[in-house]
Amino acid sequence: MSPSLSVVCTGLSFAWPDGTPALTGLDAAFGTGRTGLVGRNGSGKSTLLRLVAGRLTPASGTVTVRGDVGYLDQGLALDTGRTVAELLGVDRVRAALHAIEAGAATEANLAAVGEDWDVEERALAQLERFGVDLAGDRPLDRPVGTLSGGEAVLTALAGLALRRPAVTLLDEPTNNLDRRARERLHEAVASWRGVLIVVSHDRELLDRVDQIAELRDGRVRVWGGNYSAYAEQLAAEQEAARRMVRVAEADVRREKRQLADAHVKLARRVRYGKKMYDTKREPRVVMKQRRRDAQVAAGKHRIMQEEKLAGAREELDRAEGAVRDDDTIRVSLPGTEVPAGHTVLELRGPGDGRLYLRGPERVALVGPNGSGKTTLLRAVVGEADHPAVGVAHATERIGYLPQRLDVLDEDRSVLDNVRAAAPSASPQRVRAHLARFLVRGDRVGQRAGDLSGGERFRVALARLLLADPPPRLLVLDEPTNNLDLDSQRQLAEALADYRGALLVASHDHAFLREVGVRRWWRTERGRPPVEAPEPG
Repeated sequence: MSPSLSVVCTGLSFAWPDGTPALTGLDAAFGTGRTGLVGRNGSGKSTLLRLVAGRLTPASGTVTVRGDVGYLDQGLALDTGRTVAELLGVDRVRAALHAIEAGAATEANLAAVGEDWDVEERALAQLERFGVDLAGDRPLDRPVGTLSGGEAVLTALAGLALRRPAVTLLDEPTNNLDRRARERLHEAVASWRGVLIVVSHDRELLDRVDQIAELRDGRVRVWGGNYSAYAEQLAAEQEAARRMVRVAEADVRREKRQLADAHVKLARRVRYGKKMYDTKREPRVVMKQRRRDAQVAAGKHRIMQEEKLAGAREELDRAEGAVRDDDTIRVSLPGTEVPAGHTVLELRGPGDGRLYLRGPERVALVGPNGSGKTTLLRAVVGEADHPAVGVAHATERIGYLPQRLDVLDEDRSVLDNVRAAAPSASPQRVRAHLARFLVRGDRVGQRAGDLSGGERFRVALARLLLADPPPRLLVLDEPTNNLDLDSQRQLAEALADYRGALLVASHDHAFLREVGVRRWWRTERGRPPVEAPEPG
């Protein structure tokens, strides 16, 4: 193992209990610095982190790690019986420290404390650094179940910063974080020391790393620079690859023409040889030899041209292999258009306060965690009451995609789930519709509970948009939480083709701008939303 490398994976393979392979023969290496690990949903990013962290055992191959590992799981389990101290990883030291203070200065307790006599002060300082405000007495003894999802993630991050392991693994750390919390995380990552590997779809976070490692088709490729540099390099590479495809296609066309010409020449030479032989202007032996020579020469020419054509086709195959053929979600829905100026939604606050969404506008709902964004969205679709907002609908055709994506029946197939929203649609029409959302073949018959996060989102969106009649207002709650960067791009492109209005709650401002948001509503706990400028 090279002294400059801290994590080395060699021939790494892993399969799930049902036999589905997640990684096969993977080689990867990571050294000191901050690495952003990117790839499409289902490519194996989280699996790779869990293998490095020792949470999974490889079927074959090896994982070698120099130093201790700190790991933040994207599915951070919030056991209500755990305490903040346990989530921070300081519970054992605190217990030994309190025992010593109570008079039990045993060798075991002294060894457990070591040099960490100020562990509580340092723990509270890290919590403050990450913006976790735990009011009241004995904050480190607070049950984790009393924290919000965002506070729990930030507490776990504070624990990693406190511990400073040699290798730190973060799996989607920005999920559930509001704008301010994300900024704190960005600042921490920008100054992180040692080895940091972060899986994320947050482009602002990925712009604070030193290199991008892309996991694609079971292989890891490392790109120098942050995400913006990676995207620029990839775009230039793909443009060059597309140029090579055009050149290779032209070569194939040229070689096809030349092969056709060779066939014509061969036929002419055969006819000429036969004619000369039939007229017998020279001795028969000479004529036979000339005919054979002509056929051999023509045959060699034809073979040469066929070999050139085969070579041109091989070059075209190589050129096409370098071009990424990632599919794109396509949305084409008649009947969703909303005329400009037509009121789609009206929100009524105290007094004369009013907010309107008109025509095919795109409006973002922003605000810190716990400010009531989800409550407001549920009020818009008639699933809840908001304490400070009255909702008036100008359209009844509203489609709602909740943050948890719990609109699918886990035990029914993808096909049956989508048909439930459009009972009059034939299975063939539903399959064609699902294909537009990149769900094809056997996946249509898959049980919904077995879908990946990205597939689940696409099926839920397909179900929403196939409803009869289709919605004229889409209400989306944190739609990018489970989507990789490619899927985010696909979703943004799909929503660009949607002709109705859009109300979306999201902390991902880059995504909001991509879907065409021009207005921003800001929420605060217990208050009606207000029109606000675009957040900085």
